[in-house]
Amino acid sequence: MSVSLSRDVLFQYYRFSLYNSPFPAHDEGCAIDLYPETETAPSPVAGKVDDTRTVTAPSKPYAAEHDHLILIDTGTHVARILHVDPSVETGDRVEVGDSLGELVRAGFFAPWVPNHVHLGFREYDANPYRASGSLPVSVEPSVRPVSWDGTGTVVDAGETWVRLDEPTHPDPAEYFVGLDSDGGVLDGGFPHYDGGGLLGEGEQAVLAGATVGTVSGRTVTWDDCRVSANGTPVTGVALFCARDQFGIKLVGREIDLAVGDAVEVTVSTPT
Repeated sequence: MSVSLSRDVLFQYYRFSLYNSPFPAHDEGCAIDLYPETETAPSPVAGKVDDTRTVTAPSKPYAAEHDHLILIDTGTHVARILHVDPSVETGDRVEVGDSLGELVRAGFFAPWVPNHVHLGFREYDANPYRASGSLPVSVEPSVRPVSWDGTGTVVDAGETWVRLDEPTHPDPAEYFVGLDSDGGVLDGGFPHYDGGGLLGEGEQAVLAGATVGTVSGRTVTWDDCRVSANGTPVTGVALFCARDQFGIKLVGREIDLAVGDAVEVTVSTPT
């Protein structure tokens, strides 16, 4: 049994990922991270606020000391929402798109991860406060695969990441796209998180021309691989689904690339 998110819900956000996280809450795609274009969080669900709680987050120099949990009774499940400082209170009624509060950059984030809304769903008889135990999440709109030959030019950069201009979105704002893998779409942090996902069609996990993992259902266990940019190792590739602006995102503290640099990404296995 899974909980499905509609096109109207997803199109509030410029990006989403089911697997791009190291935390057990995302195992088997049992949570989704939704990336809004503003610093306030549009609600992905309608319902009554059951509870809000403040929780301690891992200590990171770039992150807040506390995170927040919002529980919303949707009428069919309990929605668990994290990384939002709530402007709502217990008993409030919210509709899809209503502001839930300000996004929080929590210590649960790796330094290259943008602010986002974490969403999962629980059955009514399940403990909503535990980190794991949510239902699988699925998305109603099909995500279209776009192919990539492993090359590109840096068009945007931060201290711990760069984004390439390839592959491009063929029809921005009309549908979500992701990196093609045997006709499906790869999702997750490769190879810096334990596994990822293969959404839609496809039976093989392939990136930059290399087979990179073993597929079981829609979940991928990464092989022992290394990613390099122009021959220099990097932490990995952040894989996600994008509504308009796409392009491969390389991540890691050791990235020494600047806007305008031409890049060739290669995947290898240790000898």
